[in-house]
Amino acid sequence: MASDKQGQVSEEHLPGFEKQDQEWPGQEHKMTPRPDYGYESYKGHGRLQGKKTLVTGGDSGIGRAIALAFAREGADVAISYLNEHEDAKEIESAIKEAGREVLLIPGDLEAEEQVKKVVDQTVQKFGQIDILVNNAAVQLDAIDWTEMSRERLEKTFKVNIIGYFSVAQKAVAHMKAGGSIINIASIQAYKPNPQILDYACTKGAIVTFTKGLGSHLFKEKGIRVNCIAPGPVWTPLIIESFPEEKVASFGKGKPADRPAQPKEYQGPAVFLACQEESSYVSGAILGVTGGDGPMN
Repeated sequence: MASDKQGQVSEEHLPGFEKQDQEWPGQEHKMTPRPDYGYESYKGHGRLQGKKTLVTGGDSGIGRAIALAFAREGADVAISYLNEHEDAKEIESAIKEAGREVLLIPGDLEAEEQVKKVVDQTVQKFGQIDILVNNAAVQLDAIDWTEMSRERLEKTFKVNIIGYFSVAQKAVAHMKAGGSIINIASIQAYKPNPQILDYACTKGAIVTFTKGLGSHLFKEKGIRVNCIAPGPVWTPLIIESFPEEKVASFGKGKPADRPAQPKEYQGPAVFLACQEESSYVSGAILGVTGGDGPMN
């Protein structure tokens, strides 16, 4: 497979991934081919110049692509992540290359203490938060839904929706009018797979969270809250969740006959982050699914 150290992959190699498997949490630097997070392609235009941003789960996948785009648009970026230190160091280097400040904050967002730490350290470093991207998520092994343990359910909900809720609660105190919160949901909110039903249920909750908070915060504080709902995307979540055979054919049979690459979420995220471009957009669910299903 043709790929360079920064994850650039030519379209001719998609789909048709190699069989591969990883334990949770997945590591982007071990994937074949590497996901394309826009290192070679994304060009900034100063649309977020001087903004202070926080991206949870920014070490890999969609979060990494968004973090890079924000930096190349002129923003400083704090990145929270679990423990994927090698992946985090790579995006840290890319942000520094863009001439922006970066802060890495490892730790598990299941814990309320870690949520507080992430927000506090971001504010200590940058003074405020202009843009929050709630992206960190757990997607565990695809299994029969009747076999999902209570422990698994609680973990998925703690990270995927309670974490979003709690980070937003603490971050909003440090945000001003014109700020933006972007939640990452999924096509799973609308077309749930029973084998990852715990994950799908949290994504449905994120949609509701976005709609409720979007109208409230826009009216009360002038802060926009929106959501991106991805379809199939080539990220570590895939190789840590599905059998090798499914990984090797991931995205086939969809309208585009391939999955998205993380870089394909950079434009939508920058649009929703930029006050000048989306000043009247709040409570919206932006489906970026390659035509894979309705968003309603």
